Amino acid sequence: MKKYCLDLKVKMVERLGDKYVRLRLTDENALPEMLPGQFVEVRVDGSPSTFLRRPISINFVDYSQNELWLLVAAVGDGTRRLAALQPGETLNCVLPLGNSFTMPHSSNERYLLVGGGVGVAPLLFLGKAIHEQGGEPTFLLGARSAADLLELEEFKKYGRVCVTTEDGSMGERGFVTNHSVLSLERFDRICTCGPKPMMMAVARYASKADVECEVSLENKMACGLGACLCCVEKTTEGNVCVCTEGPVLNVKKLLWQL
Repeated sequence: MKKYCLDLKVKMVERLGDKYVRLRLTDENALPEMLPGQFVEVRVDGSPSTFLRRPISINFVDYSQNELWLLVAAVGDGTRRLAALQPGETLNCVLPLGNSFTMPHSSNERYLLVGGGVGVAPLLFLGKAIHEQGGEPTFLLGARSAADLLELEEFKKYGRVCVTTEDGSMGERGFVTNHSVLSLERFDRICTCGPKPMMMAVARYASKADVECEVSLENKMACGLGACLCCVEKTTEGNVCVCTEGPVLNVKKLLWQL
């Protein structure tokens, strides 16, 4: 797909709890085609400690409103600068980058989309795409507490939502791999994004259940174009750049010890 370097206008900044922000970006021209699982590299201006672009998953694309949504967790100086953006300001983005999740071959395929924390971001756009093809995905979303669960109402527009929290403040208590839906139902494909330990646990479940599983890796990426080699991942096919060969990879290609 063709890549673009665009100065996108901040249309809206939505606070989602203490440290999470959803940026709604737009452009005077129609936004380019983007696929679920792809990401953007954003330039962080005004940060004395952020020299390289930051990779951020595409949370959602609303073509009717010409909006690109980015979900940001303000945890460092760079992301705090992004969270402090105001409507009317611009954000320089290189997009779309990377590959995408595998889409259903038929509306009968049962998809389980598993996300943890801010890692839920790419699953909303994926769920919308599956829904538009006639499917109804099941979302399994986990967080430390109810305050850390993000975009629940948005997810409910496109499928069933199951929730776990570590403190039991919402949904079932525990981690996503403890949720009862995994023992009660059978799925054809699992797509997951979030902390690596969580994704490894999901991959372990998928392997035992003999279910195809794709993970969206969050390796550090500086360029997004395969030039800097800082996001290399070891696979069954050798070392690959996650920013170009991923970020979505089938777990069967990864050398994870499951």
